Amino acid sequence: MAERSQKEVWRLTPWLMVALLLGNFILMAFDARETDSKQRVIRVWTQAAADFIQSPVTSLTSSATSYFQSISSLRSAQTDNDGLKLRIQELETELQTTKTMSAENDRLKSLIKLVDESKIKIMPGKIIARDPSTWFDAATINQGSLAGIKLNMPVVTHDGLVGRVIAVSPITAQFVLITDDKSAAAAIVGQLGVSNAIGVVRGMEDKDLLVMNFVPGSIPVEIGESVYTTGQDAIFPQGIKIGEVSDIRTGSATVPHTIYIKPSAKISSMQEVAILLYQQTERPKYDTALPNVIKNANLMNSNATQKSTNANTGNR
Repeated sequence: MAERSQKEVWRLTPWLMVALLLGNFILMAFDARETDSKQRVIRVWTQAAADFIQSPVTSLTSSATSYFQSISSLRSAQTDNDGLKLRIQELETELQTTKTMSAENDRLKSLIKLVDESKIKIMPGKIIARDPSTWFDAATINQGSLAGIKLNMPVVTHDGLVGRVIAVSPITAQFVLITDDKSAAAAIVGQLGVSNAIGVVRGMEDKDLLVMNFVPGSIPVEIGESVYTTGQDAIFPQGIKIGEVSDIRTGSATVPHTIYIKPSAKISSMQEVAILLYQQTERPKYDTALPNVIKNANLMNSNATQKSTNANTGNR
């Protein structure tokens, strides 16, 4: 047993020596310090070994943190973007409202200028309804008989003639547009008193144009000339601009011109108009204007009746 134990000890001796040397090495490394920083070498080695694990973990953690921060930033950016879009829409609405008010202000200024320049009393009105049907081209304004509006009063804008009043209520009035094919106005191409190109302007199926008839074919008419009312229809006063000549179907000495006119008033887009409180000129009655003719006619009828009576008496 003693011999066996001794052999086992000799067998374990090298391993014990190695263990002792390793332990001594560890103790020496633990106590060893770097010359400059006086740090323990074991700590340096441990840190160096830990760096192989720490670096990937740190990179992975940083990437994950950056990813979630990016998602959070995208959500915040989306919220900010929605807010900016809403603000842009509000600003666009405000801008459009400002433009609309500015355009309305310009139109009202033009009507005020028309009131100042006109010798006829004018009542401004705002269009509150329109009937764009092909059968009845009319519009309604927010002024009526309480404001002095009457039937057949002319309706104009600062650009020119628009139409005439055809129906009146206490607070509203309806007017037919000059472009309606049942509307008509006595007109002249050029200046009244200078030009002889007098005729009648009517609406036509093409709502963008008017047509002028009965102008003698022997009178020269040029494209671009202005057309005005003459006042001879006892509805529209003279001197209101109707439009400009856009095309001519030239006539001859026996055939009148057919003249196409582009209205000067922006009829399709107008929003405010002015009603001319124009009193129509009453046409004289024939029995008053030509009393001698009427009396002579009555005398001739009386003589004819007397002759007839005498003839009947003689026959008896």
